[in-house]
Amino acid sequence: MAIDPKKHEMPTQEPAVRARNFKEVALGYEEDVAVAEALRCLNCKNKPCVSGCPVNIRIPEFIAKIKEGDFEAAYQIISTTSSLPAVCGRVCPQETQCEQKCTLGIRFEPVAIGRLERFVADWHNAHSTEAPAAAPANGHRVAVVGSGPSGLTCAGDLAKKGYKVTVYEALHTAGGVLVYGIPEFRLPKTIVAKEVDTLKSLGVDVETNVVIGKTLTVDELFDMGYEAVFIGSGAGLPNFMNIPGEAYKGVYSANEFLTRSNLMKAYKDEPDTPIMKGGKVAVVGGGNVAMDAARTALRLGAEKVYIVYRRSMDELPARREEVEHAEEEGIEFRLLTNPVEILGYNNENDPRDAKNGFVTSIKCIKMQLGEPDEKGRRRPVPIAGSEFTLDVDVVIMAIGTSPNPLIKNTTNGLEVNSHGGIIVNEGGLTSRASVYAGGDAVTGAATVISAMGAGKIAAKSIDEYLSAKN
Repeated sequence: MAIDPKKHEMPTQEPAVRARNFKEVALGYEEDVAVAEALRCLNCKNKPCVSGCPVNIRIPEFIAKIKEGDFEAAYQIISTTSSLPAVCGRVCPQETQCEQKCTLGIRFEPVAIGRLERFVADWHNAHSTEAPAAAPANGHRVAVVGSGPSGLTCAGDLAKKGYKVTVYEALHTAGGVLVYGIPEFRLPKTIVAKEVDTLKSLGVDVETNVVIGKTLTVDELFDMGYEAVFIGSGAGLPNFMNIPGEAYKGVYSANEFLTRSNLMKAYKDEPDTPIMKGGKVAVVGGGNVAMDAARTALRLGAEKVYIVYRRSMDELPARREEVEHAEEEGIEFRLLTNPVEILGYNNENDPRDAKNGFVTSIKCIKMQLGEPDEKGRRRPVPIAGSEFTLDVDVVIMAIGTSPNPLIKNTTNGLEVNSHGGIIVNEGGLTSRASVYAGGDAVTGAATVISAMGAGKIAAKSIDEYLSAKN
């Protein structure tokens, strides 16, 4: 049978329609399309795709079950290594990981592994009513700090081995960046809640509104009887450019803007949370978070949204799919452009201007690419005399985040690097005995799947450590 050289397209909402609603953009495969896409898999003996997956999903095996039409068996195979299949199928950058190593991709487009993973997870969630059974208890207790992808993965892997795990989340909803950082139109909150409920069925306890470092310290967790602690608290401290005007009203970090929209439900018609809607918006940055912020601003009613990025489209770090969706929705990319000042006005007669005024525009300078920097990317260099202004009402800084210093400042013996990331060994062990860490708290802002991989590594190390104590 001849192999289709192209992936089966993912159906989506029409751009003009989806740009003004928060419903999921990608609609998912139907059963017949999923089977047809699975039939493109060559079932390679050496399984190169698996080596490209940070959590080592048994990719050819689950795809083989899709070929047979046994979708539940496919889900069970994925679940042996992944605690968040419906999440990964939506937000994992498969194109630079498993699909990049797909043998079929040498001649044709690779198998749409991510789309198939999403299909299997969604099929299971729609058809299965039986919750997974908890493993027999082994008598050990572990605390997990943070309910983002690294924390949930670590908790799930340990629970499957019989550990009594409690996850502590600082906010009022479990899911970490999956619920406060990723918009509804890319990852519906019901999907995250379903994955968390699955972990609870395995015996994982989740305590929200607990800020480790304030409500409880790591030392107090050990006093409570936990034998190991995993820190997966993410990188929630936003970075700014430190340019004039960043104190004006209407300047947000992407972290704050997305949290107000996602977790505090600013997307509702009459939200309780204050957020500036409408007008013209400039989002500074070129990663996935910048795309999320720009597309969210559009859905909140912005009349015009700009992406302001200092390099060219070739260097843009966001997923190509997200960039294409943003372009289709009418977001304008101002490339090789860098902000130098945010301009605003003060009105002494307006009580809202008691301290700082409101944004009126953003002053930018054009850039050109010079010699490569330490990471091998060509360094952007300002072009003298090329300054111009964009009239905007809101500026969103999406230039990265750093690990929050709260935990390291309240935990004795925890070493961090110059960027505030917790230092760990290959197994996720920190400089303090029985304390492990992974995900963005170690690396700084990275991908969901890399954080999950770190959670798996730490869970394996914790299991080896505590098993040896028996």
